[in-house]
Amino acid sequence: MEKTFKNKVVRLFEEQESLLRKANAPKAKSNGVFEKYVNPVLTRAHTPLTWRYDFNEKDNPMLMERIGMNATFNAGAIKFDGKYVVVVRVEGVDRKSFFAVAESPNGIDNFRFWDRPITLPQTDQPDTNVYDMRLTKHEDGWIYGLFCTERKDPNAPKGDTSSAVAQCGIARTKDLVNWERLSDLVTYSGQQRNVVLHPEFVNGKYALYTRPQDGFIDTGSGGGIGWGFTDSMENAEVKEETIIHNKTYHTIYEVKNGQGPTPIKTSKGWLHLAHGVRNTAAGLRYTLYMFMTDLADPSKMIALPGGHFIAPYEEERVGDVSNVAFANGWIADEDGSVKIYYASSDTRLHVATSTIDKLVDYCLNTPEDKLTSADSVDTINAMVDKNEEALKALGL
Repeated sequence: MEKTFKNKVVRLFEEQESLLRKANAPKAKSNGVFEKYVNPVLTRAHTPLTWRYDFNEKDNPMLMERIGMNATFNAGAIKFDGKYVVVVRVEGVDRKSFFAVAESPNGIDNFRFWDRPITLPQTDQPDTNVYDMRLTKHEDGWIYGLFCTERKDPNAPKGDTSSAVAQCGIARTKDLVNWERLSDLVTYSGQQRNVVLHPEFVNGKYALYTRPQDGFIDTGSGGGIGWGFTDSMENAEVKEETIIHNKTYHTIYEVKNGQGPTPIKTSKGWLHLAHGVRNTAAGLRYTLYMFMTDLADPSKMIALPGGHFIAPYEEERVGDVSNVAFANGWIADEDGSVKIYYASSDTRLHVATSTIDKLVDYCLNTPEDKLTSADSVDTINAMVDKNEEALKALGL
């Protein structure tokens, strides 16, 4: 019996090691802007076996999984000590999400979780659930993690066990192991999701991208990507929010939109990745889009390509919450390459690769959405006209 149990344990570790060492490769087709990869970089099967199994034979003689994991998705990302590091939203089968660090030598494959999940200190109002951390390496020397903290709505009617309140939780660290919990962000626009810290001071203040909304799910009269300032992150308070990009009728961000990861600084402006949500007969569809803002004034939009940048296609469309692409982490390397970590259908984490030059070109030269079908046809016809001359010049 002892030998049989030990053999089963060995087999579990061997099978997972094979998964963790599995090489990844670009998909055969690319749109020229980015490359997607064949395999997800993290799934629930990548979570450590020591989180899920009790390996004491006396207590678990049939080697059952005791703590199940449901999904690994929506990860913040950072280059740390020469490694590609993601702070992943891991969801257990009990529906509770928590944060865990995984690292890779190349950012494409061989991701491994650290031994233990992040122990996140609590405020005087304990979190019921936490998720979707954005990481910002700020010029003040700290690494900040801004995330959604969810708690039961204290004003919910008796018997209502689903109404909740979402706010922005804030923590900071120097080593990604020891986290100092700060007070939740204070704003005056209802609930908050998708709050991101700008990596530099702006006029001596901390600048924040916000997403005000009236309720836990519906944005109501709120919505759009906001912009505001706070004097300190220790007791962060944004007294006024200015919407820098609104949700818009009959677009990919018709229902709501929100900032994704921390923007990337380039010589031509700040690169932004955001998510947009629209309604369909099959429910909400989440896709990713890009825009650029001015170097000196990060709240000033200078480019907004039309349509989505990354959307869930093929197998990415199926999962715990289907038809969703979401990103809150990317890493720009010194060589100009960019790794974009996006999740599909609230289930698994993927990577797409591009470059600063490609993303800037995409933002500055992709036609904008002119908001009507007739204008879309005019935009296509203008491209056809241009290509008639271009192909003629090529002798084609």
